[in-house]
Formats: sequence, structure tokens, C-alpha cells
Amino acid sequence: MSILLNFIIGFVAALIGVIPPGLLNMYAAKVSVKEGRKRALTFSLGVCVTVMLQTYIALIFARFLDMHPEYVDMLQKVGLGIFICLTIYFFFIAKDTRREIPEGMERHSKTNRFFSGMLLALLNLLPLPYWLYISITFAGFGWFSFGQLELLAAVLASGMGTFMMLTIYVWFFRKKHKPEKKGVNMNYIIGLITAIISAITFFKIFNNF
Repeated sequence: MSILLNFIIGFVAALIGVIPPGLLNMYAAKVSVKEGRKRALTFSLGVCVTVMLQTYIALIFARFLDMHPEYVDMLQKVGLGIFICLTIYFFFIAKDTRREIPEGMERHSKTNRFFSGMLLALLNLLPLPYWLYISITFAGFGWFSFGQLELLAAVLASGMGTFMMLTIYVWFFRKKHKPEKKGVNMNYIIGLITAIISAITFFKIFNNF
């Protein structure tokens, strides 16, 4: 049961937070439009390999923190501030994901999309603090476990969730040429989810007083 819970949390968390709208999502969409979905999905697989490595590193550190609860309260308060800032960013600052793909993005070799995905994902350090916070928070509710098999389940799920998110962007922007389908601004969806996480964290901290 704990393995299944870790997998579900890992998959859902990856969908909504491992890769926020930005360089990686837009670049995957750009590759899809310019070079086809196959190359875009190859790029996405490379991204997922790096994300899974980052997730594993974050969870190992989170396991250490879980064994030292004196640091957890401080981490939750810092995390609450981060997610409030993310909520404000996605609702009021982030650019509409329905916008046209910019033409000025740098072109990379078409023969190395997998490795370019891995390298580009290294520039995105959000998975490290994100997974640290998510795992500690859900562990506080008793929903996340730090056993070796449970961690591997969460790491695998983070890769699968990340790949699905990138695939959504790849297919979403391939259909942008149909003007009658305006689509949904995904920033609002992510902003709503970060707001929910902020609320849950706030009540958890409040109840600890």
C-alpha cells in the first residue's frame, strides 16, 4: 500500500510541479512544431532521466530530514512561503501558455535530442526543493514512506508524470494552428493546485501550534 501511495503522489506531483511552464515545456513544444513529435518525445525522455535523478537525490535528503524532525517545521514554513509565491506567479505573472511559440529560441542539433533534453533539464533546479518539500509534507500526514522500494516507486512515477506533462505540451501546441480551439491556460490550473497545497500546509502548521 505504501508503494502505491508513493507512486500516486509521485505521479501527480510530477504532473503539477516538477516542470512548471517555462524553458523545458516551451522547448519541447518548439521541437514538436519544427521537427515533429517523435523528436520532441525523444527530447522529453532525456528530460525525464534528469528529473528522476534529481528526484532521487531530493528524496534521499528528505529521508535524512525525516529522521531529524527538528528541521521539518522550519522546512514546512519555508515551503509555505515558496508555494504562496508560486501561486501568485502562476496567477498574475506567468505568461499565458496559450501564446504563440516564440521564434527566437536557439536551435540545437536534431541528432541529439535525448542528450539535449538531459542537459537542458539540469538548468531546472526546481525538482530538488520541490520534492524535498512534497515528500516531507506528505510524510507528515503518514501518506509518504522513505523505504527503498517506496522511494524507487516515487522516482519512477516522477519520470512518468514528467513525460506525460511534456507530452501534453507537445500535443497542445501542435493543435495551436486551429484558431477555433482557444484551449486552457495551464498556469491557472497549476496556480490553483499550488494554492491548495499552500492551504493544506498552512492548516498543518496552524494545528501544530
